[in-house]
Amino acid sequence: MLTRREFFKFFAYTALAGMSLGGYAIAIEPSRLSVARYRVRPRNWPEGLSLRIAALADLHACEPWMNVQRIRRIVAQTNSLKPDVIVLLGDYSTGHRYTSAQIHSRDWSKALSGLNAPLGVHAILGNHDWWDDLTAQKTGMGPTYGQRALERHGINVLHNQARRLDQQGTGFWVAGLGDQLALTPNRQVGRRRWQGLDDLPGTLAQVTDDAPVLLLAHEPDIFPQVPDRVALTLCGHTHGGQVRIMGYSPVVPSRYGNRYTYGHVIEQGRHMIVSGGLGCSIVPVRFGMPPEITLVEIGTGRLRDRSSPVMESLAG
Repeated sequence: MLTRREFFKFFAYTALAGMSLGGYAIAIEPSRLSVARYRVRPRNWPEGLSLRIAALADLHACEPWMNVQRIRRIVAQTNSLKPDVIVLLGDYSTGHRYTSAQIHSRDWSKALSGLNAPLGVHAILGNHDWWDDLTAQKTGMGPTYGQRALERHGINVLHNQARRLDQQGTGFWVAGLGDQLALTPNRQVGRRRWQGLDDLPGTLAQVTDDAPVLLLAHEPDIFPQVPDRVALTLCGHTHGGQVRIMGYSPVVPSRYGNRYTYGHVIEQGRHMIVSGGLGCSIVPVRFGMPPEITLVEIGTGRLRDRSSPVMESLAG
């Protein structure tokens, strides 16, 4: 049994360790940056088509955590990976109250305009991009101010739309889904429950040939409904739980819990990669889940284990 002196010493050490971990989770890890690399070979991917995709998710632009200077560094580091195509997976708006200043959409979108890839930059919106736009919440429709800001800088925003691209003479589709949690309950407009603006059947109906499809969806909860026709689904939203210990996240914004929290998910031969994202939502804390650029090489190499992305640290 511990003596009184030993008990208080143990308590003091425990409190100090908790404070140190808390300081790291708030002040250090959210400012780190890594690259999570995946190699995927879906069964319906055509021979000879190789594609290098850089995905950026969940910026949550704000001071001091994700300011314009940091976004520009992320943009430069993304470009240095030399992707064929860049996809933005939504949630550019802040997403929490613990900020010293908001960043206007014209500023974060201008920083993102520096992204460069031969096959372009293609974006979808996330739930916070809808929630923070009071006009869109009232009318129940877009375009949101975030969408207008991105499009002013030439970034293609897909809202239940599919676009065909060509890589070295072989075509493929990028399909962008509307947000699944776009509209909040609002008694003033008679909306009693959460309402999504996603239309998966309507989006895929725009695909007019047998070329493979990349589906961009902010929330991964759509995955059970995604048909075999889609080669790869790319998602954000979860931030990997923000706190992740030994592959487990205590809090995940998904009705499926840890099933779709992070990484490469394979179900019934269908593939989805969930990015750990870049910013923070609700609270500015990350532990065991550093901010990441997600890099996917598709059509080349062997399939990696779904829980083991290759991580490469970068300067934050």
